[in-house]
Amino acid sequence: MDLDVVNMFVIAGGTLAIPILAFVASFLLWPSALIKIYYWYWRRTLGMQVRYVYHEDYQFCYSFRGRPGHKPSILMLHGFSAHKDMWLSVVKFLPKNLHLVCVDMPGHEGTTRSSLDDLSIDGQVKRIHQFVECLKLNKKPFHLIGTSMGGHVAGVYAAYYPSDVCSLSLVCPAGLQYSTDNQFVQRLKELQDSAAMEKIPLIPSTPEEMSEMLQLCSYVRFKVPQQILQGLVDVRIPHNNFYRKLFLEIVSEKSRYSLHQNMDKIKVPTQIIWGKQDQVLDVSGADMLAKSIANCQVELLENCGHSVVMERPRKTAKLIVDFLASVHSTGNNKKLD
Repeated sequence: MDLDVVNMFVIAGGTLAIPILAFVASFLLWPSALIKIYYWYWRRTLGMQVRYVYHEDYQFCYSFRGRPGHKPSILMLHGFSAHKDMWLSVVKFLPKNLHLVCVDMPGHEGTTRSSLDDLSIDGQVKRIHQFVECLKLNKKPFHLIGTSMGGHVAGVYAAYYPSDVCSLSLVCPAGLQYSTDNQFVQRLKELQDSAAMEKIPLIPSTPEEMSEMLQLCSYVRFKVPQQILQGLVDVRIPHNNFYRKLFLEIVSEKSRYSLHQNMDKIKVPTQIIWGKQDQVLDVSGADMLAKSIANCQVELLENCGHSVVMERPRKTAKLIVDFLASVHSTGNNKKLD
């Protein structure tokens, strides 16, 4: 074989080996860095841009795609201990002509974390209203979406600021008062009674606990590699003290049932999406909301747990788009395109 050809293969092999080795090294040594790069790449691919906006000295971090138009803008509120990028799996299936805004909730990711901040549900609602006013998002009523804790905040927001919101989607929202506790809530109460709240199942500190949390939140059993579990834990551990403080605040007497106490004040068309196999927040909450909110439709997803956004992103996006079309279109059966 010609020596030049041999050299070409050697150079080509070396060129390919460098990024492959870098990826393997990152996976083995710095999985948390790889996860951050993954989200950065996904945001870039989907056209989501990250921006910051300030209310006095308080910083909000958010991502967005598109511009306000004749269709309602969409504001998306994530769940406990998550961040704005959790919505990317749904954003992937939403029309590109919609104006989307995903904000980091108070104390999460790029939004200010202050020991003086009010982390109660009312406090978070007020912060999100400040964010909305900073962006002038309520110049025209917008569609508000929230999941879990974010659903709790979204529902109360719609009750407190009815003129801001034209329609509402609540995905497995917290904040409801059930007649009987499910296993997860019973376990929390046992931990509380034994003063062992450092073992909150939603605040993992080891790969094993992370695996247990994923199983708790998902119906589908994902086989997650140990290194990825470690990476997910590494990203969260520096924030676990904050998550614990936040969790204790949102399950306190002041906040625990805020949605339940305000659901009859929600007057906008409302969509409830819930996984039938939700182990964190019982699916019977959907019926409670439907009975209290006048213009409400319920979508229950088979073979789906609490992490609806992650487990069924395509279906979630379709339900949201169809709901918006049915509520805001002038023509019958007209879809958002």
